[in-house]
Amino acid sequence: MQTTTHHEAIVRRAFTTQAEAYAAHPVISSEDRAMQLVQLVQPTPHDRVLEVATGPGYVAMAFATCCREVVGVDLTEAPLAIAEQTRQTRGLDNVRFELANANQLPFAEATFDVVVCRFALHHFPAPEHVLGEMVRVCRPAGTVAIEDLVASEHPERAVFHNRLEQLRDPSHTAAMPLSRILRLCAAAGLEVERVHSGIFPQVLERWLQTAQTPPSNASQVRRMVEEDARQDLSGLYPFRNPENQWCFTQRTAVVIGRKLLREGAKNLHRSA
Repeated sequence: MQTTTHHEAIVRRAFTTQAEAYAAHPVISSEDRAMQLVQLVQPTPHDRVLEVATGPGYVAMAFATCCREVVGVDLTEAPLAIAEQTRQTRGLDNVRFELANANQLPFAEATFDVVVCRFALHHFPAPEHVLGEMVRVCRPAGTVAIEDLVASEHPERAVFHNRLEQLRDPSHTAAMPLSRILRLCAAAGLEVERVHSGIFPQVLERWLQTAQTPPSNASQVRRMVEEDARQDLSGLYPFRNPENQWCFTQRTAVVIGRKLLREGAKNLHRSA
């Protein structure tokens, strides 16, 4: 039986507390945004799909509208309960949700045609291990897709960005630069076929409220955001909206890869 690590306990606490607010966030709950990922992946009606770290299940349910079978797994029960309630409301009978650890997926090799993970890679202390598990359960020549926040390619700017994220939510490990995500995908045995970049604005106070950030941390984040606006320290480009609220810009990337038929290239880049 796998023991729960300290970080996994932090993730469970964070997403139990945040479950409803996270599920209601406009970026997460947007059906259009979930369908954008489906359209980028281009699955077939015959595909079996796995979503890792499914949370409230919106991406899994988007795939269920056009694929044969979908499974969504998550480490935390609270968002899975929201996902199941939504599934029942929508009357979807080709998707199911399970409690599972992304570090040890409870599926045999080559079980799925498509494996996806959205906005979760930055929560994993060892993202290369999770990617390896995703590739393991994907069939040869199948598709693995990652969508996540990306940090600056300049290390000092990425450090500032991630410090903000960690103060706001201790379950955040590190948003990575796109170059590192690409290296991890190659090391896991994927041929990267498509990369799509995007942005979305965050309203600072809502962002803090969703995570229920402690007041002392929230005050420090606000000071850092104002400093960032003056000195351009992170690539988040803080700004004030027409309502005079502090906002900033999250950058994202979707990386879509094909699992190699042979694993000769796997693990060639262990330094990634």
